[in-house]
Amino acid sequence: MVSNVFKTALCLVALTALVACGQNKERVPNRIKTGPDEFSILPAKPLQAPANYSALPAPTPGGTNRTDPTPKADAIVALGGRVPTGGVDGGIVSYASRYGVDPEIRAELYEADEGRRKGRGSYERAYKRLALDPYAEWERLRALGIDVPTAPEQ
Repeated sequence: MVSNVFKTALCLVALTALVACGQNKERVPNRIKTGPDEFSILPAKPLQAPANYSALPAPTPGGTNRTDPTPKADAIVALGGRVPTGGVDGGIVSYASRYGVDPEIRAELYEADEGRRKGRGSYERAYKRLALDPYAEWERLRALGIDVPTAPEQ
């Protein structure tokens, strides 16, 4: 017959061997991985042969390539939208400048801002009267019956 002491010792040896085999550094949770992030790798688009090789645009250093992944534009197209061609704000800029653009607008605004701030010290003091009180605006909109989902921070 095997004694209880021998059974206990055998169980401890087996447990020690099992724990020793399980100490693999790659299996330790919360360990910083040194490999690439699998979610940051985007597949390239398939290569396309142009219809006319002489009509290709000149290469631009640092520019984009037809095979470069464009996940945002692809998502817009997949959802039935149109990808803006003149930049993200191209349509807004075109609409805002439909009556023409004053080339001196920045200088005029700078002078007007300097005149407003003169004698008032800081920017905050100069424009304090024009600042919007978000809580008062929230109350005003609620009084008009407009559904405001959240209250502003106080």
